[in-house]
Amino acid sequence: MASPGARLDDRPGVTVRCRENPSVDVTFCDRLSFDTDSVRYAVELRAPGLTARVDEVVAWIWDSDLTTFLEELAAEYRGWDGERSWQTNDRDLTVSAVFRSRGYVGLTWSLQPWPQAAGRWGASVTTWLEAGEQMTSLAADVRHFLTGEQP
Repeated sequence: MASPGARLDDRPGVTVRCRENPSVDVTFCDRLSFDTDSVRYAVELRAPGLTARVDEVVAWIWDSDLTTFLEELAAEYRGWDGERSWQTNDRDLTVSAVFRSRGYVGLTWSLQPWPQAAGRWGASVTTWLEAGEQMTSLAADVRHFLTGEQP
């Protein structure tokens, strides 16, 4: 479930908690306006035994953005076949989505900073959300976070 609101440092953020295991979550935080064409933010993944963070994920205004991808998934609340995916232009954040019977969407959030560098690393977690209202709420929360608008 998406939980917008204040974090410990009082900066706005969005947390996506897994419906099936609330100890698994993804947090978008530390949003900074980069310039008129982009925004920089951090993404944190957490699960039992795992904490991973990328500090400089960049969303380009002219690019197909994460909110559009999430809105399209929410609009298809009755489901789809196969896997759908989205990634940042730099490929440091990838989101894959699958639809499961009884109206649940599995979102696998993968971080892989510096994909071409030696010593690179990667981490991923999967959150399960209800296909309708929870996906719609998540898309709206992420849009507000990335644009800097108040919900």
